[in-house]
Amino acid sequence: MLIPVTTRPSPADLEAARNRTIPDILPAPGELFRVLFCGINPGLYSAATGWHFARPGNRFWPALHLSGFGLGITNLVARPTGQASELADAELKAGAERLAILVERHRPRILAIAGVTAYRTAFGHPRAVTGPQPPSPTGPRVWVLPNPSGLNAHWRLDAIATAFSAVRTAADTEDQDLFPERTVVLPPSPP
Repeated sequence: MLIPVTTRPSPADLEAARNRTIPDILPAPGELFRVLFCGINPGLYSAATGWHFARPGNRFWPALHLSGFGLGITNLVARPTGQASELADAELKAGAERLAILVERHRPRILAIAGVTAYRTAFGHPRAVTGPQPPSPTGPRVWVLPNPSGLNAHWRLDAIATAFSAVRTAADTEDQDLFPERTVVLPPSPP
């Protein structure tokens, strides 16, 4: 198991991180699960430190904080790279298959994927834009968020936080019948 570090990784640490993965952050199967955040893949900085979205310029954690919530985290692809563009289309598509299994097991109400370009490739929706995606007959609602990486500089922190807040609002107001087996049925009030 990778133990997260709190010191700044050296160039050698970053290079050594190419062979590491970061564990998912997930509730136990069957626990109520509102949103699963899915990054594209860990950066070398994240792999070196053991923390998702760890590079100091990444706006994921500040946007999550400003939006008012935080839940499960995973990635489409476990292999760390310096940039998401280093990933092959086949890796992204295989990641979508793995993600489908994870979603079936944990059943989040919303799957929030950070990175529209990776989403387009992984899920075969070449014209997708950020925001809620068309409903799926099975599984959770899918919401594509802007990639919070500092390399995605045309998205400012306040705009990313606003996009994250929209997902939080959707999770807070989502129809309770999405997964009927999880709906809490209260006894009738006494007469």
